[in-house]
Amino acid sequence: MSKLYFRYGAMNSGKTTLLLQVAHNYEERGMKVAILKPSIDTKGDNKIVTRIGLEREVDHLVEKDERLTEYLNTLDENIVCVLVDESQFLTRDQIDELFIFAKLKHIPVICYGLRSDFKTMSFPGSLRLFELADVLEELVTICRCGHRAKFNGRIVNGKFTSSGEQVAIDGENEIEYESLCGKCYLEKVLNITLENSEFNK
Repeated sequence: MSKLYFRYGAMNSGKTTLLLQVAHNYEERGMKVAILKPSIDTKGDNKIVTRIGLEREVDHLVEKDERLTEYLNTLDENIVCVLVDESQFLTRDQIDELFIFAKLKHIPVICYGLRSDFKTMSFPGSLRLFELADVLEELVTICRCGHRAKFNGRIVNGKFTSSGEQVAIDGENEIEYESLCGKCYLEKVLNITLENSEFNK
């Protein structure tokens, strides 16, 4: 019985780079993989793009309301693994379909994505993966202060913000993201410090 994996982390934790490395490892041994990403991730269009410059065309763009089972049923019989980038953008139903596919078709599915958004709230896809995945693996990255970063700060026109829609793609419309530890998230995004908090008594 194959497993559903969720490899998650903050921005800049190397999720897409690791996905490409896993694909390379399989293909180097003559095995075929299928790479998917949600169409809402417009960065790179039909490619997945890493921050270090690696890129690769995906095999399938998943539409928001797509019944994913229909695509999975068309996969080449030689596919040995399904890799999903930006899986936080998938719907709960699509995650369910990936789980069922892994169990019934005996093909592992490895999802890569964010744990939470710039407001520290879970994405529907991520939350469902935490509920269903057989294996959860956190990928680590570092805040500017040197501590482990678990949060994603959204920067609009050079300033951190805690307001806006949940989904806004990095690099579009003057939007950037920075990985932050908990303390730096409080200070930079929410403007909460010990001095101005209720704990300074």
